[in-house]
Amino acid sequence: MEDRIQDLSKFKVPRGFRGRPAWFVQLWWIVEALLFHPSPQVMFGWRRFLLRTFGARIGKGVLIRPTVSVTYPWKLTIGDFSWVGDHATLYTLGEITIGDNAVISQHAYLCTGSHDYTRPTFDQFAKSIHVESETWIATNVFVGPGVTIGRGAVVGACSVVLKDVPAKLVCAGNPLKELRTRVTATES
Repeated sequence: MEDRIQDLSKFKVPRGFRGRPAWFVQLWWIVEALLFHPSPQVMFGWRRFLLRTFGARIGKGVLIRPTVSVTYPWKLTIGDFSWVGDHATLYTLGEITIGDNAVISQHAYLCTGSHDYTRPTFDQFAKSIHVESETWIATNVFVGPGVTIGRGAVVGACSVVLKDVPAKLVCAGNPLKELRTRVTATES
């Protein structure tokens, strides 16, 4: 008989992977569905409160839309005056850190976890994502596990980011291509 390439019957979530007990995870998902997502657009303070209640470290003036999805808030840090747009997914299997004055636009997907496809048990792993201050991740961008987006960088719409992006770099595409260095109106 041929060896199996993938046998999901042997898959197990690693011990302590979620960072909280299963009941706490389920409680967050209920709160997210019943209190976070249905909240009116203008209730940014309410959503910050809910996230903080579940262990997120959220700075002042942060604007998070009600359609944002956060898997494990206790693995999320967002600096002051940052924005997270409609339908963005913060898949916090690992830590996600977003700096000050950063923008995560609508439908962006920050994915800290994946599976080891070389193992038949399809082992799960997580690697942190760091989005430094003053960055802009445009609409429909995918950011993969272990990536750092440097301070002031811009990632254009519909891009796929699988490796670090240097500070002040403007880039876009799949595969990601460097376009130019970011220059502000005060620098030109």
